[in-house]
Amino acid sequence: MSETDKRFMALALSLGQRGQGSCWPNPAVGCVIVREGRIVGRGWTQPGGRPHAEPVALAQAGAAAKGATAYVTLEPCAHYGKTPPCATALIEAGVSRVVAALEDSDPRVSGQGFAMMREAGIEVDIGVLADQAAQDLAGFFLKTEQSRPFVTLKLASSFDGRIATQTGHSQWITGSTARRAVHAMRARHDAVMVGAGTARADDPSLTVRDLGVLHKPARIVVSRHLDLPLMGQLARTAKDIPVWICHGPSPDPDRARTWEGLGARLIPCALRDHHIDATDMLQQLGQAGLTRVFCEGGAALAASLLEADMVDELVGFTAGLSIGAEGLAAVGRLGLETLEAAPRFELIETRTIGPDILHRWRRSTQ
Repeated sequence: MSETDKRFMALALSLGQRGQGSCWPNPAVGCVIVREGRIVGRGWTQPGGRPHAEPVALAQAGAAAKGATAYVTLEPCAHYGKTPPCATALIEAGVSRVVAALEDSDPRVSGQGFAMMREAGIEVDIGVLADQAAQDLAGFFLKTEQSRPFVTLKLASSFDGRIATQTGHSQWITGSTARRAVHAMRARHDAVMVGAGTARADDPSLTVRDLGVLHKPARIVVSRHLDLPLMGQLARTAKDIPVWICHGPSPDPDRARTWEGLGARLIPCALRDHHIDATDMLQQLGQAGLTRVFCEGGAALAASLLEADMVDELVGFTAGLSIGAEGLAAVGRLGLETLEAAPRFELIETRTIGPDILHRWRRSTQ
C-alpha cells in the first residue's frame, strides 16, 4: 500500500461521506479517477442512490479514464439493478487499475465485481484504508448483514447528566454552536428518531436548518399508542417531510387512520415488556432501507436501545450547568446490578464546541 494510494483513497472516502444520509438504501461510495498522477474524475453516490459514484467520476473523466487508476471505497457492483453494473462501466472505460477499500458483502456483488474486472485484464488491489471505509459504510453493512441500520444516540445534558428540570424545561441546555453541530449530524443520517415523550414535550421539527442543506431526513417517532399531538410540527409537515411512526401491534384504528391521512408512514412493531421492542423496530427500519439513524432521545428510548445493545455510536454534548437529582436523567432505567453488565463504549473524540464539550464514543470491541 503506497502513500499515493492512501492519499487518493482518503479523497475518495471524503467524497463518499458527502452522500451519507441522502443515498439510502444504497451505500455512500466515493470514487476518484487518476491518470499519470492527476485527478481527472471525481464522484460520489447521488441522492436517492443513483447514479453511483463510479459512473459520475467516469463521466467527468471522459476519454482520460482510459489507462487510468480508479480509487473506489467499495467494490464496484456486478449486478443489473436500476443501473448497469459499475464494474462493467469501469471495464468499458478502459481503466487499467482499480484500488478498492472493501469488498461488498451484498451477495449480489461479494467478490463478483472484482472477478469481472480481473477477467477483463484490470489490476485490482483491495484493502487500502479499509478500517476507515468500514466505519463510513458501517450502516450499509449492518443493513445487508443484520437487516438493521447503524444507530447513533445523541444526548445533550448538564454536567450532572440531566436533560431537563423537574418541570420538563429543557430548552436550551447546550449553546447555539452545539445545536448547529447537531443539525450537521442530522444531515449525515437517513433518519432522525425521538420517543413519544420528547415529541409531546418539545414539539420538535427534527429538520436540518440553517446550513443550506437540502437533505430532509425521515423523522421517526416511537409511540406505542400513536398518542402524539395532531397540531404539532410533525403532524403539520408530514406531507412535506417524511414522518414515520413506530407503534405497537394493535394501535387505535381512529388514530392510525388520522396519522395516515396526515401523510405519516406507520410501522407496526413487536412489544417487549409492554414497550416497543427496539430490536424488532430496527429490523423493520432496516427492511425499509434505512442505513443510518440518528436518535435524539428521550430517556426511555435511549435506555431501550442501550439495553438491546443496538447503539453503535454515542454522541454527548455536556454543558457547564447542574440541574440536580430532581431533574430528568439522560437515560432511563436499565436495571443494572453490576458495572460489568453496563454497556461499554470507547472514546474516539473529545473537543470543545462553543461553551460546551462534545464527546463521541463507539461500541467497544472488547
